[in-house]
Order: sequence, then structure tokens, then C-alpha cells
Amino acid sequence: MRKIIHVDMDAFYASVEQRDDPSLRGKPVVVAWKGLRSVVCAASYEARQFGVRSAMPAVTAERLCPEAVFVPPDFGRYKAVSRQVREIFHRYTDLVEPLSLDEAYLDVTDGKSSLPTATETALAIKRDIKAETELTASAGVAPNKFLAKIASDWKKPDGLFVIKPHQIQRFLNLLPVGKIPGVGKVTEEKLRRLSIRTVGELRLWERAQLEHHFGGYGARLYQLARGIDENPVQASRETQSVSSEDTFPDDLPLEALPPLLTEGAKRCWRAAQKVGKPARTAFIKLKTSTFQTLTRSHTPPQPIDSQEALIATALQLLQHIQLPADTRYRLAGVGLSHFLEQLDDDQDDLFQRPSAIG
Repeated sequence: MRKIIHVDMDAFYASVEQRDDPSLRGKPVVVAWKGLRSVVCAASYEARQFGVRSAMPAVTAERLCPEAVFVPPDFGRYKAVSRQVREIFHRYTDLVEPLSLDEAYLDVTDGKSSLPTATETALAIKRDIKAETELTASAGVAPNKFLAKIASDWKKPDGLFVIKPHQIQRFLNLLPVGKIPGVGKVTEEKLRRLSIRTVGELRLWERAQLEHHFGGYGARLYQLARGIDENPVQASRETQSVSSEDTFPDDLPLEALPPLLTEGAKRCWRAAQKVGKPARTAFIKLKTSTFQTLTRSHTPPQPIDSQEALIATALQLLQHIQLPADTRYRLAGVGLSHFLEQLDDDQDDLFQRPSAIG
């Protein structure tokens, strides 16, 4: 039985800004450039009370919270704090899997500390983070990564939630299916049409039935509904790629895909901001109604430095799909890969300028 901790920093970018500028404390802070095409990188909890959320358009945030203080993101500073937090993680275990600048999985089954339980280890990590960075983190403790990630979000901010093995099914039964990682709006709506609204209701379905409706992901849903997740914590895991995919309620022709790819590219770009490094390669992924998968990629001479550049590349790649005109598509995705390991000064400035957020 593994002992997994998922640590998630609270409103990370906004909290760093409030820590470093005392005049921002207690105020609704929105980390974003102002502008018609900018998006919110992070929002303080004061801003969230007005409905402001990460990834929403900055103009929407400004409308929801006219008193918001907009602060341009400083990824160099956020990365420095992230390194500080990861050093704390490694005091307790070598099995640390970063997901982004502000969250990571830790396997403390055979940890480095003398603390007897994962719960005590999580509390110690939270105390160290608070003492050394003046920031708070929330933690989830569970027997696997799937449950630990859900648990870390349960009592935010500055929370700790523990799911013990004998509590798993009781906890899952009433959990909305939208809380399952990988269940987006389309999949959630499809589940709803099947009268599946909670994980408990999902658990009543046979594996073959779920695979019939959801393909390979149906097998994953079958396992997660039972609290099963065998994926190990991968130490020193570097982000290889980020992507956004949509499975359509109805199969679509190729000419219907450009606006959907455009929206997918916007989501992908927002996710890429958490990596904190520019990407060299853009790619698209399509899946036909017969489950044939196609990918196309392009690596331009310079890193992809803006949302607009990603959209343009994705739409250009779509023109290289040469299947018969009557082909229908059930899925489309956009992604970025080959993130640069080190940035020179010019590249770092390029990545952080306003156009990088769109």
C-alpha cells in the first residue's frame, strides 16, 4: 500500500505577489496583463470571491471585479519559489514528481524522515513551506495519486485532507464525476446523459459497457470508480508536453474543426504557462469515427512565443490532413512539446511579454 501526498500551493502566483508587496495583501489580486486577449494566470482568494478564476479572459475578470489589482506575471520569481518548495519536498523523499511550478506528487511510503505516518509528513512539509516561503500549501494524503490529488483540493486554502484505505469507497460514492481527472465538460455531459452523476453511480457500470461508450478511457473510468490507480510517482519527471483534447458529442467533418482547434489551442497555451518554459514544437491530434489516430507536428526556427502563433500553426497543420472528404472526426487536440531546458535572457523576455498570454 503506497503512501502518496499531493501538495498544491494556494493561489501560487497571486500569493507570491501578495507576499512580496504588502500593499496587495487582503486585496483582490489578478495575475494577468490587461488586454482584450489576455487571460488570468492566477487569482487571489479575495478575487475568487467575485468569481474570478484562472484561465478566464482578463476582461471578464475586470468586469466581475472592477476593484481588482492587475499584476503582470513574473515567471522567473515564481520559478525561484518553486525550486525552494521542491528542496523542502526532497528532505522527506526522493520520489517527487512535479506537475507544474505549484504542485507535485510525493511518495513517502519509504520516506527519508522518521515521521511514522504520511499525515504527519504532510503536516511537516506544510509547516516548512510556511516557515521558509511565507506561503501556504494544501495537501492530500491517500493510497494513490488519483485520490491524493482530489484530496488536496478538498479543504483549500491551507488545508489537509486524508483518505485512508477503508474510507475510499465511502468517499467516492457521492463524488461528482466531474471531479475525476480527465473528465471534461464533454465527457461529463455524456455521463450525465447515461444518468451517471456520481462516482457511486459510475461504479454500477460494467467495464465492457464503459468501454463501449468511452473507448479506452472507459477502462480507466472503471478503475477510478473503484479507487484504483496503479500509476507510480515518477521522480524528477520533467514536463514533456502539454495538450488539450476535445471528444465531440457527434462526429464532425474536417471543415468544422478550425474553431474547435482554435479553442483547444487557447486552453493548451494557458496550460503551457505553468511550465514556465517556451516550446519548440506544436502538434495536432485527430481521431476519426473509426478510431484511426492522426498526428501532425511542426517545429519552427524560433520557439512558439504566443497563443496566436500556436493557433496559426495548428490551423496550418490541419491543412495537411488528406483523408477522404466524407471522413468524420470524433476527437481533436492541440499540443506543445520539446520545452527548452534553459532560457537565455532574450528568450526569457520573449516568453514573458504580454503576447505570450494572448
